[in-house]
Amino acid sequence: MKKQLIFLSIALLAAAPLCSAQTTKTESKGTKSASKETALMDLEKSAWETYKNKQADAFRKNLAANYYGVYSDGIKSLEAETADMAKTDLRDYSFTDTKVTFSGSDVATVTYKVTTQASFNGKDMSGTYNAASVWMKRGAKWLGVFHTEVKAE
Repeated sequence: MKKQLIFLSIALLAAAPLCSAQTTKTESKGTKSASKETALMDLEKSAWETYKNKQADAFRKNLAANYYGVYSDGIKSLEAETADMAKTDLRDYSFTDTKVTFSGSDVATVTYKVTTQASFNGKDMSGTYNAASVWMKRGAKWLGVFHTEVKAE
């Protein structure tokens, strides 16, 4: 029993520097990952802000040419999404429960709840929605390739 405790103590002491190095490495990765997460959330907010302000050209710059949105009223291409901008009055929005998940170095999924004050073709569409976007890195730039929203119950 004494031999086992001595062996365990030696093993723990030997592993301590490795654990310390692992923590430092993880923290370094965590900081890098956190900055990528922040950058992607900033892009998501930018897409919403350009849509709210009806800045079609700036909105398109955030999204890939093969972008699609999926909503209760249908599947929309980038052109259809941009055309709907003129019919939408997005007065206010706010995000909660944001999460960014990386599926590799060039694909990220952003999920969140968004509460909006909005109307479409004069019909009130305000409420809280569960939303998700997929972003892909193309060259040095992240572009939105997919977005969906479902009204929360």
